[in-house]
Amino acid sequence: MQRLSPLDAMFLQQDSPTVPRQIASLAILEPGEHPLDYDRLIHVINERIDLVPRYRQVPRTVPASLGTPVWLDDENFDISLHVRRSALPRPGTTAALHELVGRLIARRLDLDRPLWELYLIEGLSKGRVALLFKAHQALVDGSETVDLAQVLLEETAHQRDIPHEEWNPRSEPNAAGLVVGTLNRNLRHPGEALRVAELNLGRLARRLPVIGADGQPPNSVLSTELSRHRRFASLAAKLDDFRRVREEHGGTVNDVILAAIAGGIRGWMLTRAEPVTPKTSFRAMVPMSVVAEDGLPTSLGSKVRGHLLSLPVGESNPVVRLHQVSYALKDHRETGSAVAANKLANLPGFATSTFHAVGARVADAEAGRGHQIVITNVPGPQDPVYMAGEAVSEVYPCIPLSGRRAISIGVTSYNSKVFFGIVADREAVPDVEVLAQCIEDALLELVESVEGRRGRAPRGRQRPAKKS
Repeated sequence: MQRLSPLDAMFLQQDSPTVPRQIASLAILEPGEHPLDYDRLIHVINERIDLVPRYRQVPRTVPASLGTPVWLDDENFDISLHVRRSALPRPGTTAALHELVGRLIARRLDLDRPLWELYLIEGLSKGRVALLFKAHQALVDGSETVDLAQVLLEETAHQRDIPHEEWNPRSEPNAAGLVVGTLNRNLRHPGEALRVAELNLGRLARRLPVIGADGQPPNSVLSTELSRHRRFASLAAKLDDFRRVREEHGGTVNDVILAAIAGGIRGWMLTRAEPVTPKTSFRAMVPMSVVAEDGLPTSLGSKVRGHLLSLPVGESNPVVRLHQVSYALKDHRETGSAVAANKLANLPGFATSTFHAVGARVADAEAGRGHQIVITNVPGPQDPVYMAGEAVSEVYPCIPLSGRRAISIGVTSYNSKVFFGIVADREAVPDVEVLAQCIEDALLELVESVEGRRGRAPRGRQRPAKKS
């Protein structure tokens, strides 16, 4: 029997109606010769699910909470309960897709079944379909289990024939067997037993009445008590625009993305008449891949570490804002532990969804650092990839909300474009589409600084030109 790690057990324990602990990704597929339908999708998943056995298992608690839950085969596994169909009303607009995605990512997974769902969304314009993957944060750790989207994607339109064996679930052990096995493990791994005790104390503390609001961040544009509902917005931009800004002003594509997000938050706050001063900033948790020893490991050879960044939202000059972000991330680049973007993009398989899942885990594991927004950015392949024979045209991460954070942003670069997925609390951020537009406007400001050749930050006052 495999046991949940203490971090996975924490995600399972903290799952609630207002904070469902699940990460999602949205893929848009172009229609091929044989458009993807529900029956073919079921067939493809049945062929691939053997590669991820955890997708047919459920977590079972140990009596008296002596240890973390164990993964056991679901004797009643029914794939039709996990692969579902939805459709947009005609004409299948982007706004309708955003509304549906917002509702689906807010819906909690059934913790008594394997912790994932996949929605086939039909009715998009131009004959396209979408796939929305949902997986619990306790399921996808990037090491033992990867995201289902990574398993289904191919580098060519031709589908591989994968050997498929008839699955027979193993019988569930009795309570006495679970207790004995757990006690033996606690004796062999006392450190893990201590973390289990800390989890149990945390569960007890959450049941006690809260006295006062000490330690809680005050309500702000990015911080609030979360509701049960979510909104979703997306944004697509040309990767060449980010590269042009990088070549003119220095830094990295990641710096340009973060500077555009900072400028977008600034513009969005101004549309809401929120106070913005030159000193306004927000602490962002930006998970990054590293080769160092610390960080959460992945099966793809690197680890992910959380980096705390102060977003310079108060800076009005877009180029100065970019320089401030680049300078803040300079230490990370110069340590020698950073993983180059092109190395990540060339990893086997379309690993972006798995890396986003690991990044979200890192952000939650480091919640004590007081960040106000989570931003994950994962570079993907620049050649087309396929799913069930259909070309993937767009892919948007959906990073879960937790704590009091009302907004999260996931970014993926793929096939010469950069895709932003924005998840927001429905009640706190009814204007999430405005935020997406403001991020696009902030990027346009940076692009115009290159086209106008007035991009570099001024260095002191220049003397006026002499008249001839």
